[in-house]
Order: sequence, then structure tokens, then C-alpha cells
Amino acid sequence: MNLPRVHAITDARVLAFPGFLEAARRLATLGARVAIHLRDRTASGRALADQAVALRDTLAGTGTALILNARPDIAAAVAAQGVQLGEGDLSVADARRVFPRTWVGRSVHGVDEARAAAREGADYLIAGTTYPSASHAGQAPRGTGFISEIVAVGPPVLAIGGVTPERADEVHATGAHGVAAIRGIWGASDPAQAVARMLEPWEAR
Repeated sequence: MNLPRVHAITDARVLAFPGFLEAARRLATLGARVAIHLRDRTASGRALADQAVALRDTLAGTGTALILNARPDIAAAVAAQGVQLGEGDLSVADARRVFPRTWVGRSVHGVDEARAAAREGADYLIAGTTYPSASHAGQAPRGTGFISEIVAVGPPVLAIGGVTPERADEVHATGAHGVAAIRGIWGASDPAQAVARMLEPWEAR
């Protein structure tokens, strides 16, 4: 299974949208080129598992991957396709003991972190913050040069932070595998259309 090019990251606000599952279903029409990350650090384990089951069932048969953030135990329980680890989460090796399926990704904010994640055996890296981002208002953007540095470390890299369809060409030029976004996708008037536009630089012939 190939790593998707666009990763649509959720948060508690996105998951609370009344039409979230319908928006996810529409994103899933783009198939295996897309992954949806279930991410809600405020939810209890039971609530997150319930959300995971609902999202898994919505994506069933589409090829769109479900990735759980921070919780390899829930990822394993719902047969997700991946788990995403951030600062303070389990190591890649420990996550694989709980969740031996498909992808284990690591979020990184510096080259040293990226190298450590690569040594741990992370399947891919989500790197940022690339552009100014409302989700990380206190963090200075690192720019596309930073993404190029992370790409040189080795594992596939997804750029995050202020990524929009209009910036996808710049990210593609860094050699990144793809992009990840929250507001750049879910804040769009048509999230599926936004994702389709983000995919274009990697699919141009």
C-alpha cells in the first residue's frame, strides 16, 4: 500500500462539525491518494474509539487510509492503516509492538528530530511548521528550505503548517512526498476540491 500524498488532519473542532462524516465521505472519493488522521487530544479513549469506528466505517471500501494520532492501541483495535506519533508519545519501536500494521509516522520540527525518527524506523515524517499557521500561532514558520532539509534525511516527508492548494507547487519542489493540513482542507468551502488541487503537482505528467 502506497503512502497517500495528502493527509487531512482533524482536531476536536473539525470532529465537532455537524457534517464531518459527510465531508470525510466526499474526501474518500479520492481514494488511496488521501489519508484522514483522527486526532483529538482532548477525547477520552472510549470517545476516540467511537469516533474511530464511525470514521473507519465511513471510509470502508474507498481505499482512503485511516490514521490514528498518538494511540496505537486504538489504531490496532479498529484496524486502522496507520498511527501518527508526536512529541511525548511512544517511541516508534514501542508503537509497533502494539500496532504492527502498515505505517508508523512521526511528527518532527527539526533536522535532529527527523534523524532520530529515521533511526527509530519511522515510515514517514510530518514536518513543520512550513508556513504561518493558525493552528500553531506561536511558532515561527520554517519555510520550504526547512522541508528540503528534512527530505534529505531519508524517509518520505509530508509538509504541514499553513499548507493550502496554492502552496502545493512550492512544497512539491522541495522533494516532499506530499502535504498534511487541517484548516487548508477542512476550512475550505469544498474540502474534497481543496484536496484534489493539493494533489495536482504530484500527479502532473
